[in-house]
Amino acid sequence: MTCVSFFQCPLLNISYCPPTEVDLSHGKSFVIVVHNALGWKREDVVRIPVTSESVTVRDSSGREIESQLLPLSSASLNIRNYHIKAYLGKFPSDTPKYWLAFSASVPPLGFSTYTVSGTKTGEVGQGNLKLTYDVHQGKFTQYINRRSLVKAPLQQSYSYYTGYDHSDQDPQASGAYVFRPNGTFVLRSGSKVPATVLQGPVLDEVHQQVNEWIHQITRVYKGKEHAEVEFIVGPIPIEDKISKEITTKISTTLKTNKTFYTDSNGRDFIKRVRDYRPDWELQVNQHIAGNYYPINLGIYIEDDKTELSVLVDRSVGGSSLMDGQVELMLHRRLVHDDSRGVAEALNETVCVSDKCTGLIIQGNFYLRIDPVGEGAKWRRSFGQEIYSPFLLAFTEQDGDNWRSSHVTSFSGMDPSYSLPDNVAMLTLQELADGKVLVRMAHLYEMGEDKDLSRMAHVELRKLFPYKKISEVTEMSLSANQERAEMERKRLVWKSEGSSSEVKAKVVKGGALDPVKLVVELGPMEIRTFTIDFGGH
Repeated sequence: MTCVSFFQCPLLNISYCPPTEVDLSHGKSFVIVVHNALGWKREDVVRIPVTSESVTVRDSSGREIESQLLPLSSASLNIRNYHIKAYLGKFPSDTPKYWLAFSASVPPLGFSTYTVSGTKTGEVGQGNLKLTYDVHQGKFTQYINRRSLVKAPLQQSYSYYTGYDHSDQDPQASGAYVFRPNGTFVLRSGSKVPATVLQGPVLDEVHQQVNEWIHQITRVYKGKEHAEVEFIVGPIPIEDKISKEITTKISTTLKTNKTFYTDSNGRDFIKRVRDYRPDWELQVNQHIAGNYYPINLGIYIEDDKTELSVLVDRSVGGSSLMDGQVELMLHRRLVHDDSRGVAEALNETVCVSDKCTGLIIQGNFYLRIDPVGEGAKWRRSFGQEIYSPFLLAFTEQDGDNWRSSHVTSFSGMDPSYSLPDNVAMLTLQELADGKVLVRMAHLYEMGEDKDLSRMAHVELRKLFPYKKISEVTEMSLSANQERAEMERKRLVWKSEGSSSEVKAKVVKGGALDPVKLVVELGPMEIRTFTIDFGGH
């Protein structure tokens, strides 16, 4: 039998315990023997100081048990360092960051053994969605959705493109109008990206600092099945006189065969094929810039089993320059003009107290992985939520009588009615003559979703349950003339080839019945109406 030496920590009350303050990042672990001197079974919380940011606690049977990390306060650390110097005559070489707390169960007049080790992976998410990450690398490694049974490898990284300068052979520089990269550099922060995990009843967060000027927070909400990534980038350093265009890459193992899809002004998703154009033979001179596209709503990739969707909260550039990968351009700071009319470099600064720095941007993107064919519903519905977030208003409450003196809840529609899931209201505007302008859009393309790409129906009477509709007139899309008048003036163009197949595929809503007042909307159709309430 091997002889084992045990150590106790007489200064544990001041957060000093050398056996527990060891680096657990390379497969190390330590054992805690918890002794109970009482004559009955006892359960109590054990707290020990640790330096590792992510640990696992296992009981005597090897089963992982619940544990929690609690940050040490600065006051506790000051007391610790002061008294260690007083008692031991030296300052400690390491400083713990957390209390590790777990519940120990020990039999009467006995002991239980617990093992504490570093975790190579951690997990966030309390609902269907789980994100697994490598705590030592600070990188996400896997996306798991327990409802849809999706389990896919997932990684994210940051890079930047450099631009040409005037000494290079190519005289064209990146600028306000031109994207002309000259090299790609992956942004690394050493062997470990600092990451802090915060978990609570509403959402989990992972805070990361990629480098001195890139920070990221990843959120997983309890009731949602997508991940939200908030990024803070800037000021981009250009002391080296090198232009930098910052990107983030989301990488998967999807076999996408050079194909990806980007939205067109938030509506149709257009199929893109790397280094290819369907209408002409493309001569590839700029592999990166030639495959970048504007993204207003989102971008997605898919193979025969899975699809990855990424939605944005602002217009950005993006592409899929490698199979299974999505790339977004987040920020740019350039030191040369591109000679396209602006006559200055894209190097805007903000000045505070006579100190000027490059711009800092803060934004979000959202990602989700679905079984193939099931991602459109999230892209369309959540895309509307990004475009139209909650609007908040605040006021003081005088006393405690708000509920008794004010209406606390209201719906402009019939309380039993809501718009179909495939319809969005684009415009609801009162006109000068008292009429109301309503513009509605079908959100889905033909074949985009097996259920929601069909004809939609909107009941106007339930949209305005508190008013009597006397007349409804359909207008042109811009609402500057009646649709019937526009149709009479429409020019008929002759085109080469047969257009019968195209016409057969287009599904549009029929004329509005003046009695039923039900609007039909076909896939991707937008219809505009003025509604007259006849003075009521």
